[in-house]
Amino acid sequence: MSTVYGQETYIQQIFADRIGGANYGKDTAIYKFEKIKRAKAAAKKDFPDVELIDMGVGEPDDMADSGIVAKLAEEAAKRENRGYADNGIPEFKEAAAKYLRDVFGVEGIDPATEVVHSIGSKPAIAMLPSCFINPGDITIMTVPGYPIIGTHTKYLGGEVYTVPLTEENHFLPDLEAIPEEVARKAKLLYLNYPNNPTGASATPEFFAKVVEWAKKYHVVVVHDAPYAALTYDGLKPFSFLSVPGAKDVGVELHSLSKSYNMTGWRIGFVAGNPLVVKAFSDVKDNNDSGQFIAIQKAAAYGLGHPEITEKIAAKYSRRHNLLVNALNELGFKAKKPQGSFFLYVQAPKGVEGGPTFATAEDFSQFLIREKLISTVPWDDVGHYIRFSVTFIADGEEEERRVISEIKRRLGDLKFIF
Repeated sequence: MSTVYGQETYIQQIFADRIGGANYGKDTAIYKFEKIKRAKAAAKKDFPDVELIDMGVGEPDDMADSGIVAKLAEEAAKRENRGYADNGIPEFKEAAAKYLRDVFGVEGIDPATEVVHSIGSKPAIAMLPSCFINPGDITIMTVPGYPIIGTHTKYLGGEVYTVPLTEENHFLPDLEAIPEEVARKAKLLYLNYPNNPTGASATPEFFAKVVEWAKKYHVVVVHDAPYAALTYDGLKPFSFLSVPGAKDVGVELHSLSKSYNMTGWRIGFVAGNPLVVKAFSDVKDNNDSGQFIAIQKAAAYGLGHPEITEKIAAKYSRRHNLLVNALNELGFKAKKPQGSFFLYVQAPKGVEGGPTFATAEDFSQFLIREKLISTVPWDDVGHYIRFSVTFIADGEEEERRVISEIKRRLGDLKFIF
C-alpha cells in the first residue's frame, strides 16, 4: 500500500481496475504457490537437518548443453550482435522452420512470414489476446492449466470460458460440450500438449477435431507446445501444425526453456498462420525490442541439434519410471505420461490413523511440512497433485537415492483413496 506517515496517498486510488483498483495490494488471500513457499520455509526451519526434496519446481534441474553455451559466448563477443533484434534474425527463423520439419514432420513453413521469435512462451501467450480480443469477446482455455492464459483477455475486457480436463476423457477437452453461444463469441482457443499439469498427450484425431471445430466457429487456435519434444516410450514428437488445416486456423508456440534446459535464456517462437504471426509481430514490436542476437544464434544452434533434447528426454523418462514405480508401491495409482516432465496423480483422502485431506492442497501441505517433499496441488477438477521429475540429482545413482528416500519417508503410511 502506498502511504505517507500512515495515510494513503493518491496513488492508492488510481490503480487500474484490472489489477484491483483502489483495493490493489490490500488482498489478504494467500495464493497456492505462496502457500507452498511458506510451507517450505517452515519445514526447513522445523527440520534444518533434513533434505527438502523439491518435486514441485516446473523447470529443468540441469545446465544448457555445453555447445549452446559455447555458441552464446562466441556470438556475444561479436560487435555486430550488440544491437536491437526487433522481431528477430533470419538465422533463427530458418532454424525454427527446419526444426519443425526435421523433428515434427511439419512441411511448408515459410521462415520469413510464418515464424517469429518470442522472448519465451509466456510473453507470447500474454500478447496474443491483444491481436484479437475486444470487450465482450471470449477466450477458451482448459483447466487445470496455466493461469496467465486468461489474464490478458480479462485485462482487455474479454471473458474467459474454462473447459475441464478429466481423467475419463484422457485429459482432452470435450469441444462438443462448449455451449453454442460461447463458441460463437470466442476468438481464441488455447491448448497445451503434452499438458501441464496432467502430462497428457494429444492425438492426431483430436487435433483434426480441433481444426474442424475452429473452422466452424471462426476461432484462432493457440497451441502452447513447450514440452512437445519431450516424449517417451515410442511416442514421437508431435505438432499441431502437422495436422492438415492447422495452419489455416492457428499457431503453435515453441520454447527452448524445457526442451533445451534454457529456462532463463527466454527464447522461443510462434509459428503457423501468417496473418496471426504478422499480427503478433506488430503487437510484439510495440512491447519489446527483441531478444539478444547472441541468444538467438545460440538457440538456432540448439534447434539444429535435436539430439540434445533426446538426451534430456531419456533422463526424464528414466526418472518417471522410478517415481511411478515408487508411488504405486505406496498405494497411488500413478501412470507414466508419454510427454512432459510432470506426473499428475490423484491425492489421497487421508492416512489410516492419521490426518484426513479434504483437498489436494491439504495433502500437499502435509507432504511439505511433515515429510519435506514438495509438490504442487491442483483442485480445479478433482483433487490431484503434480510431481515434477526435474528434482535435483546428478546422475542415475543420485536419482535412485532420491526416489528411495521418498519411499522411506512415506513407507510407514497407509493412504486412503
